Amino acid sequence: MRESVTLAGVGKTYASGVEAIREVAFQVAQGEFLTLLGPSGCGKSTLLTMIAGLLAPSRGTIAVDGAPVQGPRRDVGIVFQSPVLLPWRTVLGNVLLPIEMLRLGRRPWEVRARDLLAMAQLTDFAAKLPHELSGGMKQRVSICRALVHDPSLLLMDEPFSALDALTRDQMGQELLRIWELYRKTVIFVTHSIREAVFLSDRVLVMTPRPAAIGFEIDIKLARPRTLDMQESDEFNGYVGVLRRAIETGGRR
Repeated sequence: MRESVTLAGVGKTYASGVEAIREVAFQVAQGEFLTLLGPSGCGKSTLLTMIAGLLAPSRGTIAVDGAPVQGPRRDVGIVFQSPVLLPWRTVLGNVLLPIEMLRLGRRPWEVRARDLLAMAQLTDFAAKLPHELSGGMKQRVSICRALVHDPSLLLMDEPFSALDALTRDQMGQELLRIWELYRKTVIFVTHSIREAVFLSDRVLVMTPRPAAIGFEIDIKLARPRTLDMQESDEFNGYVGVLRRAIETGGRR
């Protein structure tokens, strides 16, 4: 399977002298669901921001589909921790925002936007404003917005961390359903071990700052995943391995 994302010797040191990322290197296969796992403040979001082209690395190279990342890219979709919906725009208007920013012409893309809303079970809310939605619904809108321009790569920065436990589980299942439909390459950031195991094909554990990749593991649970799997010995075995990796500073 060909590579979608390649990082080689990537590091980030800020002007203040703080070294956030040190010598990170990994590859992500096309269609793979990869999770970056680590404690808050370890540099996961910084790394994701560099992959998105929103922040330049101090050293090393990042490529998406073989092309160097030198700034924001049209073929990358981003879902943030907060949905960041514009309060004065309807749900449909928020989903179509990237289309307008890319000057692609709203009318031809509106069918795709409505199809995504239907997939996310939000058809009846297309004309609603964000304040009329629940937290989980807002995050589903943000996922639709990230997918509307058909990016090859989806970057997700702790998108469910602000949700309650029940809604978070539901959103995890919803994300996997969407991923099974579209098979985008996904790089997902979280500090939840169980979430990482449930969602991922592979998990990379980041060390404390300055961050590096200290440990990686393939998650070989069958797909499609179900919440019942979280009670299995196999699932909890992966959880235990990753917990020990984090407890030892990102190493097994």
